[in-house]
Amino acid sequence: MPTQTPCPPHAPAAPAPTPVAAPTPVAAPSVEPAPSRLDVAGRLLSLLRDVTTEPRPDNRLEALTLAVAADLPVLLWGEPGIGKTAALTQLADSLGLPLTTVIASVHEPSDFSGLPVVGDDPAEQGVPMAPPDWAVRLVRAGRGLLFLDELSTAPPAVQAALLRLVLERRIGALTLPPGVRIVAAANPRSSAADGWELSPPLANRFVHLQWTHDHEVVVRGLGGTWPRATLPRLDPAKLAEAVDFARRAVCGLLAARPKLVHQLPSSEARRGGAWPSPRSWETTLTLVAFATAAGSSRDVLSLLVRGAVGDGPGLELLASLDRMDLPDPETLLADPAGAELPERGDLRQAVLDGVVAAVRARPDRARWDAAWALLVRALETGAPDLVVVPATTLASLRRDDWDVPAAIERLAGVVTLSRRADRAADRAATRNAPTAKAGR
Repeated sequence: MPTQTPCPPHAPAAPAPTPVAAPTPVAAPSVEPAPSRLDVAGRLLSLLRDVTTEPRPDNRLEALTLAVAADLPVLLWGEPGIGKTAALTQLADSLGLPLTTVIASVHEPSDFSGLPVVGDDPAEQGVPMAPPDWAVRLVRAGRGLLFLDELSTAPPAVQAALLRLVLERRIGALTLPPGVRIVAAANPRSSAADGWELSPPLANRFVHLQWTHDHEVVVRGLGGTWPRATLPRLDPAKLAEAVDFARRAVCGLLAARPKLVHQLPSSEARRGGAWPSPRSWETTLTLVAFATAAGSSRDVLSLLVRGAVGDGPGLELLASLDRMDLPDPETLLADPAGAELPERGDLRQAVLDGVVAAVRARPDRARWDAAWALLVRALETGAPDLVVVPATTLASLRRDDWDVPAAIERLAGVVTLSRRADRAADRAATRNAPTAKAGR
């Protein structure tokens, strides 16, 4: 048998070598690229545009926001470069409304009336009028400020197409939602680029506000702080009272002055502004109600009323509003000692004239005496010259059996002095007349 050679014992396995970590690469220091010259210019522009706002009394801005709150189309008139567009941009930002600017003069009439789109079966479905993209965006947003710029440079055909947009708020087949407000801007024809006069139907749909610059506002705004536009605060407790007051004011004036209901101006230039019509009187009634509920000042109300129906009818309405707050003559005659007369001279004169007219309408000894007592009170609490005409008229109403009241003695000096002044003025005019004729 062959001899088996014993196998040598196995040697122990060598330990596995410990892995050596790879050296961490050292990142090269990052070097930011130097800003380009345009980037630096952009930063400077950003700093220039970084402005703030502050609450500041501004009658024009308050009138604009009040008309916007009343959902009435507003047209800002002003020379180029005085900040109409900037005011609308700031108004939209303050109210949180997206601003949509449409340059009326660069659009075709179909852009406002709609483009016809032929469907599958026009005989059955008709041909719809497709609205422009900006109108679709406004409808989708449900709210916004539509700014119709350069209105006075729009040709007559475009102005005709805008009639339905401004009055009915329709563009093609779309109707703007209630959350969209309409404001326009225009330059006077003398300073407009190839300008046109506004057509009377379009002009009569707007509240016209004259937009001028204020030196202090411009200086402070260029310093970085502009006035803040805020919607008026309407008092919920005064809403019904405001509507009643506005209706009484407008209806009372038109009942007494029926010719003011509709007055189309004779000149072309005036037809392109504010003038009275049933439509603009309805606008005025709305503005008076909103101004009353907001507690707006007389200056703001004057801007709005005159911007709706024109200066003449607007001033007549303002005078009528003043007379509505005057005390009843019968109340004053019942208690002349406790009567409270207006401070303003024109209103006080109207009250005294009304009292004398009431005595003339129903003459009575007691009422005649009460009117004299009221004139004495007016003499003690106001300008003496205001009682001259009422006292003279009241004296002419005396009956033979009426004794002269003691109050007349207190007024006699004022009336006599006034008559002497009138006679002196007449004599001076007579003396100067020959001199004036000789110098001709």
